Amino acid sequence: MSRIGKQPVVVPQGVQVQINGKIVTAKGPQGELKETLPEPVSAKLENGIIKLSADVSTPQVRAVYGTSRARVANLVNGVDKGFAKVLDIVGLGFKAALAGDKLTLNIGKSHPVEWTAPKGVKLAVDPKTNQITVTGPSKELVGRAAAAIRELRPPEPYKATGIRYFGEHILRKAGKTAAGAGAGAGGAKK
Repeated sequence: MSRIGKQPVVVPQGVQVQINGKIVTAKGPQGELKETLPEPVSAKLENGIIKLSADVSTPQVRAVYGTSRARVANLVNGVDKGFAKVLDIVGLGFKAALAGDKLTLNIGKSHPVEWTAPKGVKLAVDPKTNQITVTGPSKELVGRAAAAIRELRPPEPYKATGIRYFGEHILRKAGKTAAGAGAGAGGAKK
């Protein structure tokens, strides 16, 4: 049986949860979200605790059972506190500006790149630290939006410039000069 699936989901104060068949709806301070449970999984709400159950006779059902519990927990946490991802912009002259829900990025291309935030996602830009903060109630939407922004200029391995997640470690490669100098090749003989 799935260890994650067996764990109950505690509904915090200020969050209302309704279960209609396979549809779990949560409403809280950050908004309202819905999740449809797959066929072998069912949910019950008792005393502010959501318990999921399934017939876990096959490995596929066990995997869906744990995933369903995690998605319901993300649903409840999202409408209560929300989720956030922070992106760093690294590079000489790289910067971001925000006008409404439209993000304008100067990231080393011949033109400014514009990106519009999807519905349900909020953006914030700190011009001093060159950080973009993506927030929203849906963990999936926040992750997709952050990945889409990062994909506009992913970090390159030589100078590590580009857009990266906060705290992301970039594996650096040695450039041509570093590789040639260590081998003792190049240069004129005396």
